[in-house]
Amino acid sequence: MKRNKPKYMQIIDAAVIVIAENGYHNAQVSKIAKQAGVADGTIYLYFKNKEDVLISLFQEKMGQFIEKVQEEIVEVNTASERLYMLIDKHFSFLASDYSLAVVTQLELRQSNKELRLKINDVLKDYLTVIDTILQKGIETGEFPENLDIRLARQMIFGTIDETVTTWVMNDQRYELSELSKKVHYLLMNGCSGSPL
Repeated sequence: MKRNKPKYMQIIDAAVIVIAENGYHNAQVSKIAKQAGVADGTIYLYFKNKEDVLISLFQEKMGQFIEKVQEEIVEVNTASERLYMLIDKHFSFLASDYSLAVVTQLELRQSNKELRLKINDVLKDYLTVIDTILQKGIETGEFPENLDIRLARQMIFGTIDETVTTWVMNDQRYELSELSKKVHYLLMNGCSGSPL
């Protein structure tokens, strides 16, 4: 129920900005409340504590992204096109919200083990999208039947994730979405494919 209330998303959006600017450990609830334009106590009507805010913002933002990708990906025919769409949408999504990119790529990594486990639950849906792409590729003959799906999934997710992290660490000195084709090419062909 609380997810449908406007203040819930207002607080989540404010938390993204405050955590990106101050770091998770220095992002006081009072700063989040001020950014959201609500009283400090209002935060606790929607969230148990600051950790709950961080988990919720990841669930909301990444959850919405994953849902959208799942809907759009079925319209695309080949596994290669689906993979490109996933890469490009991931890059575009985070390039359009630098604060969210900082939170997902840097701040979430510094959290405790329990919090990381809760975040992994959201990532399972993302990894399922990758598995679906790989399975489709095996069915259509784009990928070999003996493809190790688990290893391929790790490589795809790891590559996408690390590319975004590097972009964040380099203070967005280049266009992240311009890397979509290159990353797609490398994931589809490896280092020994024919030249671009």
